[in-house]
Amino acid sequence: MMPDLGKYAVYVLSSYAVSIALIVALVALSVARARKVKRDLDRIEERVKNG
Repeated sequence: MMPDLGKYAVYVLSSYAVSIALIVALVALSVARARKVKRDLDRIEERVKNG
């Protein structure tokens, strides 16, 4: 159910869209960074084991 936003509907809905997009981008960047850090740590751990 959509509330009646009147003349501000465009502004409210666009701000929701921008907020959701930013949250999705932050989550994606965080996941990518976590994978990179894990990969780097695995490489370091492998070097320590072998060397």
